[in-house]
Amino acid sequence: MSDAQGSTPFLEMPRQDWSSLAPHTPNPLSEAEIDQLRGLGDTLDVTEVAEVYLPLSRLLNLYAASARELGRATTRFLRQEPPPTPFVIGIAGSVAVGKSTIARLLRELLARWEDTPRVELVTTDGFLWPNVELERRGLMERKGFPESYDRRALLRFVSQVKSGAPEVGAPVYSHLSYDILPGAVNVVHRPDVLIVEGLNVLQPPAPGRSLALSDLFDVGIYVDARTADIEEWYVQRFLRLQRGAFADPGSYFHRYADLSEADAIARARRIWHGINLPNLEENILPTRPRASLVLRKDADHTVSSVLLRKP
Repeated sequence: MSDAQGSTPFLEMPRQDWSSLAPHTPNPLSEAEIDQLRGLGDTLDVTEVAEVYLPLSRLLNLYAASARELGRATTRFLRQEPPPTPFVIGIAGSVAVGKSTIARLLRELLARWEDTPRVELVTTDGFLWPNVELERRGLMERKGFPESYDRRALLRFVSQVKSGAPEVGAPVYSHLSYDILPGAVNVVHRPDVLIVEGLNVLQPPAPGRSLALSDLFDVGIYVDARTADIEEWYVQRFLRLQRGAFADPGSYFHRYADLSEADAIARARRIWHGINLPNLEENILPTRPRASLVLRKDADHTVSSVLLRKP
C-alpha cells in the first residue's frame, strides 16, 4: 500500500479509532437479521456491525449526499433535467474473504438512511460466461479470472443503471448448479444506491478498452486479509459446504459430498492453489491500491483497521 519511500495515499485507522466516528448512530438491525446476513465462516455480530459497519454506512451516506448535491448543482448550471444518477459502490476481494456478507450488510444499512431508501445489490457472478461457453473457450479452470466474465455486458449493465435507466436486467447465477440460470433476470429499478460485488470489480480497463467498470464507481471498497488466513477460511468454508449444499444431488459439487474430511481438505487446498490463489495474486490483489477504502481483516475474520484514501 506504500511506495519505496514509505508514503501512502491511504490513512489507516485502527478499529478503535474508526468505531468512535459514529458513536450515536443507532444499530437498525436485530441479532436475528444479522444472523441471516452472515455468510459461511463469518464472525459478524452486533459488536462488529456497531464498531465497523455503522460508521462505514454513515460515511457512504455522506458521500452519496455529496454526489447528489453535486449532480443537482451541475444540472442547474447546464439548465437540464436528466434523471437522478445512482450512487455506485464496488466491493472487491478474494474468494472467502467475506465480501458478499459485507455487500448484503451495507445494502441493509444504507437502505435505513432516509435519503437512500432504494438500495440494489448485484454480484458479478451473473456475468460469468455460461459453463458451455467457458468450456468452449477452455476457461472452466479459470472461472473467476477476468477473462471468464462477459465484461462488455457487465460494463453495459452498470452504465445503463448509472445513466438513470428506469429498469435494467442482470443475469442470475446459481451456486448450486455452478452456472447461469437460463432466462432468469434480476431487474434493477433506478436505485438510490447500486452495490456491485465481485472478485475483479476494481480491474483496470480490459485490453483494447478505454473504460473500466471501476470508472463508473463512486466508491470502491477492497476487503483485505493475509493470504494464509484467506486460504484457511476457504478450506473451512469448503468443509461446511461439503456437509451442507454439496449433499444436494443437484449440486455441481455433489461428487465431493462423500469425501473423508482429510480428502476434502486436500481437495480444497488443491482448488485454492490451482485456481483461487493464482487469481488472487495475479488479478485481485493488484487492484487493492485502486480502492477508495480498504477493510483489513485479522485471522478471526473481524476487521482490525480501515484504510481510507486521503482526500
